[in-house]
Amino acid sequence: MRIVDVCAFYTPAGGGVKTYVERKLQAAGNGIEIVIVVPGARDGTEILSDAASIVTVASPRFPLDRRYRYFADEAALHAILDRLAPDVVEASSPWASPAMVGRWRGDALRSLVMHADPLSAYAYRWFGGFAQRETIDRGFDWFWRHLRRLDAQFDLVVSASASLSERLRTGGLSKVVTLPMGVEPGVFTPRLRDEGLRTRLLERCGLGPEAVLLVGAGRLAPEKRWPMVIEAVTAAGYAQPVGMLLLGNGRDRTRVVRAAADNPHVQLGAPILHRGDFARVLASADALVHGCEAETFCMVAAEARASGLPLIVPDGGGAGDQFVAGQGRRYAMRDAAALADAVDDFVLRKPHAERGRAAAEAGSVTDMDDHFARLFEAYGARTSSARRAA
Repeated sequence: MRIVDVCAFYTPAGGGVKTYVERKLQAAGNGIEIVIVVPGARDGTEILSDAASIVTVASPRFPLDRRYRYFADEAALHAILDRLAPDVVEASSPWASPAMVGRWRGDALRSLVMHADPLSAYAYRWFGGFAQRETIDRGFDWFWRHLRRLDAQFDLVVSASASLSERLRTGGLSKVVTLPMGVEPGVFTPRLRDEGLRTRLLERCGLGPEAVLLVGAGRLAPEKRWPMVIEAVTAAGYAQPVGMLLLGNGRDRTRVVRAAADNPHVQLGAPILHRGDFARVLASADALVHGCEAETFCMVAAEARASGLPLIVPDGGGAGDQFVAGQGRRYAMRDAAALADAVDDFVLRKPHAERGRAAAEAGSVTDMDDHFARLFEAYGARTSSARRAA
């Protein structure tokens, strides 16, 4: 079975989609061939193995984030799909590229993978402070109509979290399948905890080992709400010794730096690209703190759980879906005061015990290999049914 993933959100600069795509390529083999089609600076093909390759389509830069490019030539994309003749074609953006895939005349099984939730990332964030979600949905009915058209053009819509699946079905989509993504196998584990590293990270925050160490990681983008997170951690730190290490880069860096400028206990760092080193940092912290309610899965929260960390996360989106009772706190999304209360309560109520419970259950986190096995099984069952029907 040849699977072609038309992946608009892939960028060599990193991120959850890159992690997902690279593991998918490693999952190729045993009768499964994976071809990732991505927008890039020029046309090209990179052969990774007999069963895995990346095809690059010359594409313009995305104006709002120069790290990304976007598919602009539908005829070129259709020509690539004609040449590759996939059994399954995936589209992993809810914007223009899946409509291009939907208009392709090939007979492959079509799968829309929801790697992004634009309504949560933009519309709900912009207007959620003064309008109910139902009202916002009515104002953005054009986007829901777009999603319903895609639902009609595709054979299944893959969602990585229960909350997103529920909203998609409520919005009128009928082909939604929930398949949580999982984490890279063999990378994240509580066994990597290093008390010496923890002490050094707290020293970097100007605190001693008795303090609580929170870690945040992800793009510095408005929808991630890092200034709100920093404000809340700062407020909680007035009563309790709390340090925070935030790892990330992005277009919102100026606002994030300004938010952290007056708090020496909040330290900013670049993303840790080596996965083993990042896993050691996660395992050596006391909790993950996150501010974004627009995650479709929240890879970093899953990685933190697999590392034995409690989560302090909003009560919406994929991050909230990762929460386990008794292992951290869930707070009212978009509310800095609620987040500050959650951090304060976590610090006061024996975080060591909660981390112990999280570490004991870390092995229950789904890994990506299981996710891809279930995904490929779903594709195989549907393609077999289609062949029998034909």
